[in-house]
Formats: sequence, structure tokens, C-alpha cells
Amino acid sequence: MQLRAWIREKLQDPNVLTMFRVVATPLVVLLLLAPNRLTSFLAAIVFSAAAITDYFDGFFARSQGKVTNLGKVMDPVADKLLVSSAFIMLASLGRIPAWLVCIIIGRELAVTGLRNIVAQNKMDVSASRLGKYKTGFQIAAIIPLLLHYPYLGIDFHAIGMFFLWGAAVFTVWSGIDYFVRYRKLLQT
Repeated sequence: MQLRAWIREKLQDPNVLTMFRVVATPLVVLLLLAPNRLTSFLAAIVFSAAAITDYFDGFFARSQGKVTNLGKVMDPVADKLLVSSAFIMLASLGRIPAWLVCIIIGRELAVTGLRNIVAQNKMDVSASRLGKYKTGFQIAAIIPLLLHYPYLGIDFHAIGMFFLWGAAVFTVWSGIDYFVRYRKLLQT
């Protein structure tokens, strides 16, 4: 019984969930180094499990009053590490256009820099609604693109590409929105 309680406690620890995303990232990369139906399927499972923790770490941090400086810093880093690594591997496998990955990662880096400036000015840096849509579309694109191969007659690659184009729209739109919203900070 004590082991079960310890596991439950750890699975509800926001920092443990965030670090799971960090640890899952190289596992996804390793699985895609030798892509085939099995490794692609396993990469999709690991990525999906890690992506789910993005919701739960924030939920547990707020509901349990466990918002920490480590979590504030590592949560967005873990998200960007996981998503960017998956996109880079998908581009390296020729499953998605590399130029689109450059736009997505470039936006992430630019907005992260802007959010640091915003935070230094003691302003709210929480994700916008557009940023949340962007993340949702990115995850919805990556999972079927990782699956890639047809299963049960379903063309997962086509589904992933559909969501990838939606992610591209929200990526650019939310990036512009951040810079327009905080343009006054950039003029000083």
C-alpha cells in the first residue's frame, strides 16, 4: 500500500510531471532514429503521455498550491523541448517541411525572449488563448505525424498534415499577437 501511495503522490507532483516531459524528449528522439511501424507507434505513445502531463502539471500546481520557481521556469522549457525535438525529428525523416519547422521553432524562441522581457517588467506572461490553440494544434499534428503509417486504413500522415497547417496559422497569429500586445516594451 505504501508504494501505491508514493506513486500516486509522485504522479500528482507538478515538478515530477514537468521533468517527465524532459526525460521523454530523448526517448522520442531515440525511437525515431530507426523509424518503422513499431518505433513510430512507441514514439507517438511516449509523446502523447508526455503531452498529457502539460495539462496536469499546471492543474496540480494550482490546485495543490505547489507553484514553484522551478516549475515556472521548467514547464515552458519542457514543453518547447518536447515539441521542438519532435518537429525536428519529423523534418529529418522527411515527414514535414523543414521550413515550416524553422518558422514554428523561430516563433517559440522569439516569444520566449519577449516573455522574459515582459516578466522582467513584472507583467503577466501567461499564455494567451491563441497560444493555447497553437499548442493544441501542434500536439494534434505531432501525434498522427509520429504514427505516420496507416493503421486500420486510416491515413494518419494526412490527418497530421491537416493539423500542422492549422498549427502553422496559430503559430504565426499568436506570435504576431504577442509582439503587438507588448510592443511598448520593445520601444524602450
